[in-house]
Amino acid sequence: MSDALLSIVFLAGAAVSLATSWLLVSRLERVGARLGLTEALLGMLAALAADAPEITSAVSAMLAGHTKVGAGVVIGSNVFNLAALLGLSALIAGRIALHRRVIVFESVVALGIGAACLLVVLGALSPPVGLVLSLALLLPYLVLLGVPHDRLARVGLPGAWGQWLAQAVMEEEAELLPAIHPRRGGARDAMLAGCAVLVVVAASVAMEQSASTLGQRIAMPQIVVGGLVLAAVTSLPNAVAAVYLARRGRGSATLSTAMNSNALNVVAGLLLPTTVAGIGAASGDATLVAGWYVGLSAFALAAAYRSRGLGRTSGALILCSYFVFSAMLVAVAYS
Repeated sequence: MSDALLSIVFLAGAAVSLATSWLLVSRLERVGARLGLTEALLGMLAALAADAPEITSAVSAMLAGHTKVGAGVVIGSNVFNLAALLGLSALIAGRIALHRRVIVFESVVALGIGAACLLVVLGALSPPVGLVLSLALLLPYLVLLGVPHDRLARVGLPGAWGQWLAQAVMEEEAELLPAIHPRRGGARDAMLAGCAVLVVVAASVAMEQSASTLGQRIAMPQIVVGGLVLAAVTSLPNAVAAVYLARRGRGSATLSTAMNSNALNVVAGLLLPTTVAGIGAASGDATLVAGWYVGLSAFALAAAYRSRGLGRTSGALILCSYFVFSAMLVAVAYS
């Protein structure tokens, strides 16, 4: 296949994957509303659907033996998410006001899974151990999101803890409520969601394989193909959604979206497939991507907690850090 044809396949796969992921998000939200899911769980479901292109591309790359491409897609997407969903949104909105309880609640899961990701990439933890540790954080978090906040005080935790969690979940749902208004779906929505999954998977696989092949032909390092090119392209749905919310004064929902999206990327797009296929030897470029992801997450959460939100200065710093990260990754990969 010629380079020109590979480029066409890549662009077509990207366009189809991203367009269909929007359909997948909307239909899954309607199915979730039909099932009576809480606003917080609907937000998690939407994040998972929007992550379908990067997760599928990463799994496809790892199963094909392109380990650095797969790891780069997932972890690079997380860095891009932080820049686009938090940095760009803060710049556009001027300020994103956030509840401190929500920030702490999100931080425990986000930084815990980020640390597990970094340790696996470094080779200090095996992928199965990293997966178990991440699920030990993610699954209780999902359970808490699915319990109505007025019942959290009765889940067996000490009174103060139960009340704090109930307030945190209630505040998170209050942030998500203006952003998620799905009507209750039916069988047709479920069928469309199923078809959309198949299309997204096929288009994402075509996009990843064409990008990997083209990258090999022009001697582009795998980590650049995955960590910058595919990571940015597959994360565009989340970025567009963040700008949409920020321009309408609903930027507060982007914190949960960014952190949930990143956690799901690590678990489903990195730890699960590498538990099956292996992750290979540790490398400096992959470590750079993982370290930047964890460090930028910690900075964004700390800045948000300190100021009860993110302003234009914090947003600009987050965006600038992404450009520095991109330049460093290219320099390391080509050195």
